[in-house]
Formats: sequence, structure tokens, C-alpha cells
Amino acid sequence: MHIMEGFLPPAHAIGWAAASLPFLAFGLRSVKRTLATHPEQRMLLGVAAAFAFLLSALKLPSVTGSCSHPTGIGLGALLFGPAAMVPVGFVVLLFQALLLAHGGITTLGANVFSMAVVGPFVAYGVFRAAAKAGASRSVAVFLAACLGDLATYVTTSIQLAWAFPDAVGGFAASFTKFAGIFGLTQVPIAISEGLLTVLVVNAMARFNAHELRALPVMAMEKKA
Repeated sequence: MHIMEGFLPPAHAIGWAAASLPFLAFGLRSVKRTLATHPEQRMLLGVAAAFAFLLSALKLPSVTGSCSHPTGIGLGALLFGPAAMVPVGFVVLLFQALLLAHGGITTLGANVFSMAVVGPFVAYGVFRAAAKAGASRSVAVFLAACLGDLATYVTTSIQLAWAFPDAVGGFAASFTKFAGIFGLTQVPIAISEGLLTVLVVNAMARFNAHELRALPVMAMEKKA
């Protein structure tokens, strides 16, 4: 769930925005370096951004009347590294807030931190760990996309629990409530996103291997 407009207390909204800014600045430098070295990858970066925008715009109802959705950030993280997905995720979330009323401007920092910071870095870390463990590319991509998606929702649950602790059980009880509710819809969505990302990566590796040879995910080519 993108946290909706005005839902977070002002101090929390400002705090998450401040926490996201260094990652955004680092990500912009990463994208600039990548495109300066490989200008031909501009279109591929646009494809990764479009993939994230389309998937994360697919809202499914949750049991609370809120929504769950795929994030789409795993693909870009595996293609360009996690830092590059921070500015991409920022643009995606900004456009969704302005055009689709999905998320919000005041909660943009919190949503960027969960979906564009935590999600990509977890996805990339899982991919590298799976690769070192000897997993095939398909298995590594699936785990990366699936767990990156779930990490986003765990982070959102932490953000909401921190802002709205339970009157009796405090942060822990509130986190359990939010994470449990989101998990009912998000676990199957994360599995579906993992499978879809595998299909996309394998198709790209089959038809565009030459253009993608310098990207992180192609290091697994021989194990696909």
C-alpha cells in the first residue's frame, strides 16, 4: 500500500522524506554515471520505469478497505543496481500521486523509502546471495523480486506502526496487526510478481543478451 495523502503525522512525513533524500541524491549520481558510460541503455531504463509504474498502479483491495499491489522494482534493481531505482521509484510514486491519487505528496518520502529504497536494495541483496549460493538465474530472480516486494510491505507496516502504536501493545502489536492484514493479499501478489519478473528477465536474456551483457542480472547467464 502507498500510504495515502495526509495519513502520517507531520513529523513522521518530514522524517521519512529526510531519510530518503541521501538515497535519492546517490541514486541520481548512479544513473548519471551509468548513462554516461552506456548511453544506449536509456531506453532500457525507461522500460524498467514503465514496468514499475504499471505494476505498482495495479491496486487490489485489501481486507481493511485499503489496497495491495505489486511494486515492479525488482526488475530495475537487477538490471541497473538498487541505487538507480531510487530516482526511478521517486518519479513513479510522484506521478501516481499526482495522476492517480495513489499515495500522496506529504507521504511521498515514506513511500519512496519503502518502495524505492528498501525494496530495491533487498531485491539486489537477495539476488547476489542466491547467486553465491549456486542458485540458477531464474530462482535468484524469483527470490529477489518476491522478497523485494515483501520487504516494501514490511517497511510500510513499520512506518504505520511507528506512527500509530497500539494503545495496549504499543509498536509490536500495531506492527503485527498491519503486517498480518497486508500479508493476506501481499504474499500471493509477491509470488506472482516474482514469477512475472522471471519471465521478463528470461525473455530479455534470450532476445537481447548482447545489449544486456554488462548488466548485473546477466552475470547469471550460464546458470539460467
